[in-house]
Amino acid sequence: MDRKWWTLIAVCIGVFMLLLDITIVNVALPAIETAFKASLSDLQWVIDAYALTLAALLLTAGSLADLFGRRIVFATGIVIFTLGSILCGLAQSATMLSLSRGFQGIGGAIMFATALALLAQAFEPKERHIAFAAFGAVTGVAVAVGPVLGGILTSGLSWRWIFFVNAPIGVFALAVTLMRVAESKLPGAPRPDLPGFITFSLSLAGLVYGLIESEPDGWGSTTVVVSLAAAAVLMATFLVIERRSARPMLDLGLLRVPTFNGGLAAAWGISASIFSLLTYLTIYIQNILGYSAVQAGIRFLPFTGVIFITAAVAGRLTAIVQTRFLIAGGFGLLTVGMLLMRGLTAAEGWTHFLPGFIVAGVGSGLINVPLASTAVGVVRPERAGMASGINSTFRQVGIATGVAALGSILASLVKSHVVSGVAGTALARHGAALGTAVSSGSLASAARAVPGPEQHLLFSVAKVGYVDALNAILLIGAIIAAAAAIVTLALIRQKDFHPAGAPSPEAASAPPEPVTA
Repeated sequence: MDRKWWTLIAVCIGVFMLLLDITIVNVALPAIETAFKASLSDLQWVIDAYALTLAALLLTAGSLADLFGRRIVFATGIVIFTLGSILCGLAQSATMLSLSRGFQGIGGAIMFATALALLAQAFEPKERHIAFAAFGAVTGVAVAVGPVLGGILTSGLSWRWIFFVNAPIGVFALAVTLMRVAESKLPGAPRPDLPGFITFSLSLAGLVYGLIESEPDGWGSTTVVVSLAAAAVLMATFLVIERRSARPMLDLGLLRVPTFNGGLAAAWGISASIFSLLTYLTIYIQNILGYSAVQAGIRFLPFTGVIFITAAVAGRLTAIVQTRFLIAGGFGLLTVGMLLMRGLTAAEGWTHFLPGFIVAGVGSGLINVPLASTAVGVVRPERAGMASGINSTFRQVGIATGVAALGSILASLVKSHVVSGVAGTALARHGAALGTAVSSGSLASAARAVPGPEQHLLFSVAKVGYVDALNAILLIGAIIAAAAAIVTLALIRQKDFHPAGAPSPEAASAPPEPVTA
C-alpha cells in the first residue's frame, strides 16, 4: 500500500482517539464520582484539565512540528496521549485523574496540531480532498459514537476502560507512524513563542480555576479574587507580548477582520453553550433519572447522530447559502433547541429532551462546517495555519470556561434549594453538605447519609433542586447561543473572504476544525 494511505490511517486513528476522549468521558462521570466520592469541582476538572492543555498547546505544538519534523512530533504526541490514557485508567484519586487528563491533553494537542500538515505533505493537491473528506468523516464518527462507546465500556467493564482502550490503538498508530509516514519540516520555520505560550496558558488556567472555585469558596474569597485578577493581568501581558513579538503566537492583525472575529465568537459560543451543558445533562440522566452509562449514551444519539447527518448536508449548502446565514441560523436553532430542553419537571423522563436534542443537533451541524472555512477563508494562505489554530483554541477555551462557569452556577442553585427545602426538618443541620453532594448528581450517596424516614424528603427536594438548576443553566446556554447568532450575523461578511483563502501545505500545521469542541 502506498505510503500516503498509511499516513492517512495513522492520522485518522490518532485524531479519532483524541476526539473520542472529548465526548466519551461524559457518560463515565457518574461512575468516576462514585469511585472517588468526587465533588462537582472534581468532575469539572476531569473535563477541563483536558480542554485546558489542548487550548494552551495547539498553536505551540504546530510550530514545534514545523521546526523539528511533523512525523516525529506526531509520534511524540501519540506516546504522550497513550501514556496519559494509561495513567487515567490507573488513577486512584480524582486529583490524579485530572492531572493525567491534563497530560493526555498535551499529547492530544500535539497530534491535532500536526494532523493536517501530515496529510497535506503526503497527498498531492488534486488528491487532498479525498484525505480531508476521510479525516472529516472520522471526526464525525468520533462525536457520534463517543457517548455510546463510553457507555458500553463503563457499564460492561469499568470506567477505567474508556482510557485503557486507547493503549493498543495508540501502539498501532505509533508503529504505523514510525514505519510508514514520511518526515517533513517547514524550511526556515520560526521557533515557538514561549513567552506568549506561558502567559496565555497561565492566564487561562487562572480563569478556569477561579470560576470552578467560585461556588465552594465564594466570589469574594481570596482564592477566587486572586485567581481572576492574575488571569486578567497575565492576559494583558500576553497581548503586549504578542503585539511586540516579531513571530507572535497570535497575530493581533487578524483581529482587525470582522469575519475572523465572528468565527471566534462562533467557536467559543458553540462550546460554551451546548457542549458544556452535555456534562450536566449526562449527570442528570444517569444519577437523577437512574439510567446506566450505556443507556445514557444511547439517549444522546438523537443529538450526536443528527450532527453527523446535518454536517453532510451543510457541506452542500455552503455552495448556495452565505456563510453568515448558515452559522447564525445554526445558532438560532441551537437557541431553540436548548429552550425546548427547558421546562423540565421532576415528574418527566429523558424524552422531554428529545425534541431539543434533535433541533440542537441540526443547529450544531449547520455551524461546524461553514465555521471551518470561516477560520481560514478570510486570510492569505500563508496565515491559514495560525487562523485555524486560533479558532480551534477558542473552541477549547469555550469548553473550559463553559463547564467551569455553568457548573458553579448549577452547584450554587442546587445547594441553595436543598438547604431551604430541608429547613425546619431533622436534616437542616446537614443541609449544606447534602446540597454539595446533590449538586454533583450524587443523590444516592447523599441519601445513604440520612435516616430512613427522611430519605423520601431528601429525594424529593434534591430532584426538584437539580431540575430547577438545570433549567437555569439551559437558559444561560440559550442566551449564549442567541448572542452568538446576533454577533455572527453582524460580523461575518462575504466580502471579507480572501480569494485564495485555503490552507497551503506550509500553512496547514495548525489543526482543522473538529466537529465538536
